[in-house]
Amino acid sequence: MKRKLVGLAAVATASALVLAGCSAGGGASAPSTDGKGKTVTLWLVGADTPDPLRDYLKKEFNKETGATLNIQQQDWGDIVTKLTTSLPDANNTPDVTEIGNTQSPTFTNVGAFLDVSDMYKELGGSDLLQSFVDAGKVGDKNYTLPYYFGSRYAFYRKDVWSAAGVQVPTTLDQFNTDVATITAKNPKGIADFSGFYLGGQDWRNGISWIFANGGDIAKEKDGKWVGTLDSAGSLKGLQQLQDLYKNASKAPNDAKDSNQYIYLNDSDQILDADGNKTSDTSLSAATIMAPGWAHWSIGDASTKDGKVVRTWNDDTFGTFVLPGNDGKPAPVFAGGSNIGISAKTKNPGLSKTLLKIIFSKEYQEMLGKNGLGPANSKYTSSLGDDQFAKALIESASNSKLTPAAPGWAAVEAGNVMEEFFSKIKDSTDLKALAQEYNTKLNALMNVKNG
Repeated sequence: MKRKLVGLAAVATASALVLAGCSAGGGASAPSTDGKGKTVTLWLVGADTPDPLRDYLKKEFNKETGATLNIQQQDWGDIVTKLTTSLPDANNTPDVTEIGNTQSPTFTNVGAFLDVSDMYKELGGSDLLQSFVDAGKVGDKNYTLPYYFGSRYAFYRKDVWSAAGVQVPTTLDQFNTDVATITAKNPKGIADFSGFYLGGQDWRNGISWIFANGGDIAKEKDGKWVGTLDSAGSLKGLQQLQDLYKNASKAPNDAKDSNQYIYLNDSDQILDADGNKTSDTSLSAATIMAPGWAHWSIGDASTKDGKVVRTWNDDTFGTFVLPGNDGKPAPVFAGGSNIGISAKTKNPGLSKTLLKIIFSKEYQEMLGKNGLGPANSKYTSSLGDDQFAKALIESASNSKLTPAAPGWAAVEAGNVMEEFFSKIKDSTDLKALAQEYNTKLNALMNVKNG
């Protein structure tokens, strides 16, 4: 999922407003069932939650409480700014809101969300996706909890892999060798063809190589987050990434984690933010990494109701989980969202009742049936048993998040990781490059704006 944050200056300025108006209070209130005449506002970000699930929440909430649920859709591009200005304002705050998992620490660390530790076990406890739970914690208190996940795995062209004489890899080293071999052989004779399409700024996929070698972006030491891009494991991963950029990927150096699946299709289009075509594309990659929901955009093209739709073709396309070298899946970045109650809500009891509905068996299974990884591991079977569900569950089993640092949203807003990754290919001293960006990370990660 593409989550583009606002500019660094806007985050810093607006976050100061959060601290001015938010506190870590809120107190535990029992879930309310007497909401006649009241309205609770839920912010959902993007269109990932489909209409049938929204309708279910509205009907079930009204049935349980007598209150009205007002669902408002927000955009990922400005959600940080909108939450920063709205959460401190009791008259304008959403009662409950979805938030990107990597954005959560910025708000939990300044007391913008209600403490829901008293509901943690009731809402799923240890069965909840723990990396997302950790992103929503401060100390031993829970402020946001997982909403849904979407882990990353590989999509590939079976025909191209076969023509190049390579098979699905079982180790990361084998993967690295195979995609370089495909690029060198280029069996279809396509100009600028990538055995593995990895954009020069695509850090969300690229960090898997750092993680798989025992490295990390940063670690918390003595209560402070410190960049670790120059650790032995991180440097080994960076060396592998440099090799991939030089020998396996022909992706542009400014390409990010954005719709790379279109390059697996025989033909496709690049669209702007308004859905207008800006250019045509054709097959130019044998392999990509993407969240599981990308499979809806990969396949043979046909037209339905005037729109291009894709039908997956098992003879042409395949999936596999990126393997590690230890017999386990390589750690991948877990996309998805958390959800929390505003500390300034005027309806804490009703808001807690809404969380109970969201974390109920019925709703969790509805998420799974719609291709969104349920927050509660008890209900992952609702994803089904096709290759996409299996790959999603297996890849998520070893997934990781970005550092749960209070200033991580500022790191993303400043495109620090994009800038770092864009320099890997041509670096003549990876250790010096890593240390340079450790310094940039250290300047931002520990800042609580306010």
